Amino acid sequence: MPPNLETKRPGDLARQWWRGLQPAPDRGRPGDRAALARLRRADVGSAMMDEAALGLFRIFGWRSPSRLPRIATLACVLAHVRTDIENSFGSAIGRDSIDDKDSAVLSVVRFQRLLNADTEEEIERGFRRAVALLGGEANVADLARIILFFDDEETRRRLAFDYFAAGVAAPSSSDPGNAASA
Repeated sequence: MPPNLETKRPGDLARQWWRGLQPAPDRGRPGDRAALARLRRADVGSAMMDEAALGLFRIFGWRSPSRLPRIATLACVLAHVRTDIENSFGSAIGRDSIDDKDSAVLSVVRFQRLLNADTEEEIERGFRRAVALLGGEANVADLARIILFFDDEETRRRLAFDYFAAGVAAPSSSDPGNAASA
């Protein structure tokens, strides 16, 4: 495990990087508007050669270049986030309740396309569109965790669970039919 991930969660590291790029004149932080603009226009290939994306790679402490494409994907998507919010990313793009099919920001078809994304370009495009539909508001740490570990089935299951607001429909733990309590 990279040294930085032993002491900090990936989402916290990504949030730290994202905040460093965000201009905050009231706090005396100029940010890096040029890097944000470059990453918003970049594809994954060009983002792998961008100094700001390489800075994100360095923050995680990874040594293997095999992780660079996913970091570049993450950098491109996070460059589109303007406001860090508390709601989980899946909840933000998904339904208010499992039965409320019309409340999702991201349609079920687009969500399924996102879950089926295989290439870095498909992953970047799907998440970038979702962030755009959210008006640039997303939970930076949660979004980073999802993108970084998107190849993991548990990550995709959790995203689907949040999107469909399945937790709201879950029986209470005192319900004898609740599989979670078994």
